[in-house]
Amino acid sequence: MKYGRTYNFSAGPAMMPEEVLEEIAAEMLNYRASGMCVMEMSHRSQVFQQIRDEAEADLRRLMGIPDNYKVLFIQGGGTLQFAMVPMNLMKNGTACYVETGAWSKKAIAEARKYGKVEVVASSADRNFSYIPDCSDLAIPADADYVYICENETINGTTYHTLPDTKGHVLVSDQSSMFLSRPCNVSDYGLIWGGVQKNVGPAGMAIVIIREDLIRHDLPDFVPTYLSYAVHADNDSLYNTPNCWAIYCCGKVFKYLLSHGGLEAAAARNQEKADVLYRFLDSSRFFTGSVRPEDRSVMNVPFVSPSKEQDAQVVSAAKAAGFDNLKGHKSVGGLRASIYNAMPKEGVEALVSFLRKYEAANG
Repeated sequence: MKYGRTYNFSAGPAMMPEEVLEEIAAEMLNYRASGMCVMEMSHRSQVFQQIRDEAEADLRRLMGIPDNYKVLFIQGGGTLQFAMVPMNLMKNGTACYVETGAWSKKAIAEARKYGKVEVVASSADRNFSYIPDCSDLAIPADADYVYICENETINGTTYHTLPDTKGHVLVSDQSSMFLSRPCNVSDYGLIWGGVQKNVGPAGMAIVIIREDLIRHDLPDFVPTYLSYAVHADNDSLYNTPNCWAIYCCGKVFKYLLSHGGLEAAAARNQEKADVLYRFLDSSRFFTGSVRPEDRSVMNVPFVSPSKEQDAQVVSAAKAAGFDNLKGHKSVGGLRASIYNAMPKEGVEALVSFLRKYEAANG
């Protein structure tokens, strides 16, 4: 780590690759001889149009996105998508949701404002510490879609096998796993992700939607801006978009492409996660919170013997240069988010710190 930077284990906004930040810094005052910063230029300018077009092209290449899917850059972050999904996709008025933690619960509560929600599987019985069996879900024939949070940021679980939707459209919130591993886009009708975890600065979500799901017959109560059709028809330029986020995300797409793509990213991420999980599995002081077969590679929640010890670990870790290890306020405990930009050395240094803390306090 350079420039005296800390190892930031935040769940988001999170670390970005130093190589990307250096390039952004070099272009800050004068982007490619334009005479201005990207934050200053018109979203209708030819210069920004090239930035936007390159970002989409690179993302398509990175994920292998088929031609019959639209890529949308939408302001508002992830939470707005909890409403946009049912507003746009609830044609019959019924949707199925799998409840696996805090973020799927929020999505369920929002969707119920716009139609009937069937919770077809849940892991609430064990405090969302596992992914429920989704191989034979009771999906109503008229369900418009099946919705999952594919990686629960707070609870630290992830799907390693997608649900059998029995022919129904699969919608996935991939926010905290987006671009962390290869993804067969054709398995989904819609993928969305808030970019502030693995890709760029907060304030925007990327939506990848199959063209046949884009509707122009939405109810009158749907605001113009919340129509996927409006964004698709205007190449995400219906109004002034989050130009800065698009620019930064584009830099990260190029970075990932130049470092082996998503296959290489997945290998690096698994290697990092293995370092931390091996320690937790051998520790007599710290305990992982998730069933091993459902563990997230991105978000690792764990606990010490008491809430008081959890707080002491957070304080001692911060003093040692490891920031944002406090678990989410809704669940407590500890959590290390180890997204793409977290180097393996950071995870190894954290494990070394935790091992020493255990020896001194266990």
